[in-house]
Amino acid sequence: MAKALVGHVGGLDPRLVFEMRRLQQRVRDLESELVRLRAENDALVSGVTVTDAQLISLEGAKQPVLA
Repeated sequence: MAKALVGHVGGLDPRLVFEMRRLQQRVRDLESELVRLRAENDALVSGVTVTDAQLISLEGAKQPVLA
C-alpha cells in the first residue's frame, strides 16, 4: 500500500515535490494577501460616514433603467 502512495520504485518524484512546494508557497502568499486586503477593506469601511453612504445610494439612483 505504501508503495502505491509513494510510487512503485525510487520514492517521490522530484518534480512532484517541487510542484507541491511551489503550490504550498502560493497558498501561503494568497492567504497573506487575503489578510492584508481584509484589513484594508475594514479600514475603508470604517471611514465611510452616513453622508458618504447617502451619496453612494444617490449616485446609484441616477442611473437610467434599461428596458
